[in-house]
Order: sequence, then structure tokens, then C-alpha cells
Amino acid sequence: MQKANKQLGLWTSTSLVVGNMIGAGVFMMPATLAGFGGISLVGWVCSSIGAFLLSKVFAHLSHLLPAANGGPYAYSQKGLGDFGGFLVAWGYLFSVWTTNAAITVSFISALSTFIPALATNSVLAIVTGLATIWFLTWINSLGIFTSGVVQLITTILKIVPIILIGLAGLFYIHWENFLPFNTSGTSTIAAITATTTLTFFAFLGIECATIPSGSVANSAATVAKATTLGTLIATVVYILSTVSIMGMIPAAQLKNSVTPFADAAILIWGHGAEYWVSAGVAIAAFGALNGWILIQGQLPFAIAKDKLFPSIFMRLNSKGVPMLGVVISSVFVSVLMSINYTKGLVEQFKFLMLMTTSALIIPYIFCTASYFILQIRLPFTSNKFLATAILLASLTFVFCLWVMIGLGQEAVFWGFFLILSSLPIYVFAVWKRDKV
Repeated sequence: MQKANKQLGLWTSTSLVVGNMIGAGVFMMPATLAGFGGISLVGWVCSSIGAFLLSKVFAHLSHLLPAANGGPYAYSQKGLGDFGGFLVAWGYLFSVWTTNAAITVSFISALSTFIPALATNSVLAIVTGLATIWFLTWINSLGIFTSGVVQLITTILKIVPIILIGLAGLFYIHWENFLPFNTSGTSTIAAITATTTLTFFAFLGIECATIPSGSVANSAATVAKATTLGTLIATVVYILSTVSIMGMIPAAQLKNSVTPFADAAILIWGHGAEYWVSAGVAIAAFGALNGWILIQGQLPFAIAKDKLFPSIFMRLNSKGVPMLGVVISSVFVSVLMSINYTKGLVEQFKFLMLMTTSALIIPYIFCTASYFILQIRLPFTSNKFLATAILLASLTFVFCLWVMIGLGQEAVFWGFFLILSSLPIYVFAVWKRDKV
């Protein structure tokens, strides 16, 4: 067992939330939203509200179950039973693998500014990606405290260029760039739904501080504060940078940009600024990958403790890290990352990302239901507090359903299919557990 002074504190836990939310994808978000016009800012507000609702759900759950390793899995398992917990864990774990593969590709893309050969030489790109994945796998083998320190440093470094551009860009805004307000060609409701769904992707990772709860000092208070604080920081960073960049660059130009933050930096500071922005993108991807690799070992460990995964996943190295889960996950991430550079499979990979994002919304719904059930079970819950819990759970549930509608029928179908595909594994695990 790790000593208390080697556990994660408030700021390292907060950096896990912020670092995993703010990945390389946020650097492309202004260009993605440019086709919708100024109405995309309404989408940001809606997704921010939904993110705060979810952060409050996870904050309350961390108080109810302060030492529950596995986050969404542990919460779902306590409220909905083994089957509900296992479904959540399977979908969540697969989403982590695919997300890590995409983050690695983003990291290589950012590095190509400094090493142009990475953009044209697939072999070099794959080798660099594999080296990055396994270097961070080794970093995570040194203990959760070391991983937390790396996460804190990279989180600070990644948000600096975003905040600088966001603040400086306010002085370069042309308000006419936000007009016409809705350029999507669809109704106002449809445009808000689409932009809310797109921007909510940037908040995935809200729950990250809850997953290694057993390794967090004073977890009941720390995880709740880190989840709320991390969501607040991410919200400010997202909205500030989007307003500045969309206000600086006309929509017709912005929607065709592959480097919106670099383009904005050039407008503010001139040529040469794009290099330190690209460095910020690389650091963002590197930090997010480090945080998610930390997560990918904690989930199998939590499931194995409940005898729903092989017991070998419970084995800890000398630093208290469940390395088998980390290593096996890194193998899958390596394969998925390499597939992305295989000609003809890129579109399939992009769809896989959309599908697994829908699979990640399902754990949020399960956790919300579990929160409601756990509150009902508490004999000492006052009527006023229970009413607040019902309101919070209801609003969060409605928001998650709204996001699922925005994802589209096909993505939601495959997300459910992915999670339900784990049914044979669950049946076998329960049979083996009961047999013993």
C-alpha cells in the first residue's frame, strides 16, 4: 500500500480531470464549430451546464463511496449490481483504448510541425507513436504519484497557450464574425443540439478523478473538489478561446483551417508563433495520453477485485500499480493507433471513435441512475436533500439523453452493441465465480 504522502492531492487530482478533458481535440474545436456560426456559443453554454450537472453527480457519488476504485464502474456496481457495473466497465474501457489511439495520432500530427517527415512517412509515424505509448506506460509503472506529477506539469503547460490566445484575442475580435448567428442551414433547435453534442465531447473525462479514488488523499473531499474545480477550469478555457478565435477569424476562413489556434497566434504575434502553439498541442496530447494510460490500469483492477475479471489483474508491482491492465491496454492502443495509419481504414477508425463516444455516454446515464438509487437507500436522507437529489438526477439524465439524440441513431446503436457484446464474458465470469 502506498504511503499517504505518495497519494494524489487536490491539484494532481484536478490536473487529472483537466488534463484528460483538454486533449489535442480542443485545438480543432473552433474550426469544427465555424460552420454553425455564433449559435455554437449557445452549444458551449448548454454542454457546460450538462458537464456541471455530471460533475455534481460524481462529486456526490465520491462522498457516498469515497474509496471506490474504478469510478463509473464502482458507482454503477453499487447501485445497479454486478451486471450494470460490468456493462459500464466494458464500454468505458474500450472507449479509453480508442481514445488513447486517437490522442497518440494527434500527438504525432502536432510533432510534424517540427519533424515534417512524420506527416509523410507512415513507418516513422507509427514508430514514434509506439515509442510514446510505451514511454508513458513505463512512466505509469513508477507509481500513481509520479503519473500525477507528470499530469500536473503537462496540464499547466498545455493551458498556458490556450489562455494566452483567449485573453489576447479579445482585443482583436470583430463582432461581425459572429453573424449571421445561425449559418448551419438547420433550425435553431437542431443547430443547438448539434453544437451541444460536439462541444460535450470536450468534457469527456469529468469522472477521471473518481477512478483512482483509493489512491487519493482524503478522497471523499478531494475527489469532489477536483471534479468540480476541473470542470470549471475547462469551461473557462474552452469558452474563452472559442469566443476569441471565432471573433478574430471569419467563419469562411476558419472552417477550412486545420490549425485555428496557430492561425490566431500569427494574427496576434506574427509568424513564428505557430511553433509554440504546435508545441502546446503536442503537450496537450502528451498529457492527456498520460492521464488516460493511468486510468486504463485502474478499471481492470477494480473489476478483478469483484471477481468479474481474472484475478491476475489485481497483482500490483512494487510501486502499487496494477501493471497487467496497463500493459494489455497499451497493446490494444498500439494496434488501434497503427491501424489509423493503414491506408483505407482511416474512415472506419473515425467511425469507431464516434461509436465509442456514444458508449461513454451510457456510463454517465448508469452513474446518474445509481446516484439516485443510493440516495433513496440512505435512511437518514432528509426530504429536502432527497428532492435536490431527484432534481439533479433528472436534469442530468435528460441532458445525457439529449446528447445521445445528437450523436445519431447509428452511433448510438453501435455503442449499445459494443457494450452488450461483453455479455458472454460476464456470464462466464459469474459462472466461474459462483463455481469457486
